[in-house]
Amino acid sequence: MITIIAAVADNYVLGKNNQLIWHLPEDLRRFKRITAGHCVIMGRKTFESLNGPLPKRKNIIITRNKDYRAENCFVVHSLEEALQLSQEDDNPFILGGAQIYEQALQFAERMDLTWVHHNFDGDAFFPNFDKSIWVEIEREDHKKDEKNKYDYSFVKYKKNG
Repeated sequence: MITIIAAVADNYVLGKNNQLIWHLPEDLRRFKRITAGHCVIMGRKTFESLNGPLPKRKNIIITRNKDYRAENCFVVHSLEEALQLSQEDDNPFILGGAQIYEQALQFAERMDLTWVHHNFDGDAFFPNFDKSIWVEIEREDHKKDEKNKYDYSFVKYKKNG
């Protein structure tokens, strides 16, 4: 089961200048828990926005650059190659960025989105997906608090059909 995982603002913004705009510690804890032990597939820019490979995961980076290398990571040149490399995992996660998410919609069977209930100014956007194809199967709503500055919801979707 291939899962897209992302934190998305109400206006579909993912980030700006290759960085997250918001900080939700609860979302980060959940992300770590859910993806631990799995393959994580991401584009080069997403990888470079991190502080190195994500621990306890098989990091797969997609780039057009044939000479790109990253220590303790697998480097491939297409989403199809990345999915091939993650075949032994029963639930690889696609971490973005925007172009990778757009391509992944055709392959993924699930989406695990954190909706950040605020509109942000950004330059990277999650694709506007077809709600008749993607059905909400689970939702957890949370109010902002002293550690999480915005209201947010954890929403799981399943591809219909």
